[in-house]
Amino acid sequence: MKIFAVVVIYNGMKNNWIHKCFSSLLQSSIPVEIIAVDNLSTDKSVEYIRNNFPSVTLIENIQNLGFGGANNLGLKSALKQGGEFFFLLNQDAYVETNTIEKLINTSLQHPEYAVISPIHLNSNGTKLDKSFARSVSPYYCEDFYDDYVLGNTKKTIYESPFICAAAWLLTAKALEVIGGFSPAFFHYGEDDNYCHRIQYFKMKIGVVPDTYIFHDREDRAPGIYDNRLSTIQRQQILWCSNPNNPISIKKIIKQYRNKTIKYLLKVDFKEANMNKKIASFLKNKKPLIEGSFSESVSDKTYKFIY
Repeated sequence: MKIFAVVVIYNGMKNNWIHKCFSSLLQSSIPVEIIAVDNLSTDKSVEYIRNNFPSVTLIENIQNLGFGGANNLGLKSALKQGGEFFFLLNQDAYVETNTIEKLINTSLQHPEYAVISPIHLNSNGTKLDKSFARSVSPYYCEDFYDDYVLGNTKKTIYESPFICAAAWLLTAKALEVIGGFSPAFFHYGEDDNYCHRIQYFKMKIGVVPDTYIFHDREDRAPGIYDNRLSTIQRQQILWCSNPNNPISIKKIIKQYRNKTIKYLLKVDFKEANMNKKIASFLKNKKPLIEGSFSESVSDKTYKFIY
């Protein structure tokens, strides 16, 4: 089997992330080829990878393509090299020696799963990653908490509607059917959209209960994509791009234009300006959303038919 790990890099020198991430992958119990896709880092990430990890295939972008766009480049490269399994890992995450091997063995037993994830822990393994904890809560992942707390994990894989893409095992079949990440998303939301598409194509998302990654993000301060405007914009794109329950983007744009007028009449220029920005943002994204096209890593274009 040809197994590739794809790691998107953006200023990965913080907290020794690159070293920990790549070292853990290279110590994997099953051979893994690493493809690093740098999103125009401004620190010494590229230089560090070249000097310390010569076996890593390094793709240097001339612009920041975001998480999904950079992963698509890495996946395209891996497919062209005959990849059969593709492990997406965040630059601030590290695997155990047998993590990837266990995920692949589970995938071979359960080919209906497009995405298979390990359990996501915090950086020192003392707690569940907060985002991951929601994905395996009783509201989303039946029996996982009960079985785990009682020390009676009966299943080799537990199904969930969403697991964040900090650590995903993808199969060649999944890429053939579903394609790559949607170009409508730059940062955050692309994994939600991918999970929506997995469900649309009647495949599954699951977590393996006896293997782990460590995700170093507990102390991360809110970024530019965590503000109110970005959050609303991202949510609207998600709603309009969901093939299971699509909402007309034309309708949403019209609503935000009407809100802009309403707030102008109320002399609330702050809210008027925010709604104007949302309407303009969605208008620019409209060509990427209409028709529900997805960018495919196998150089084909997939269209959802409702």
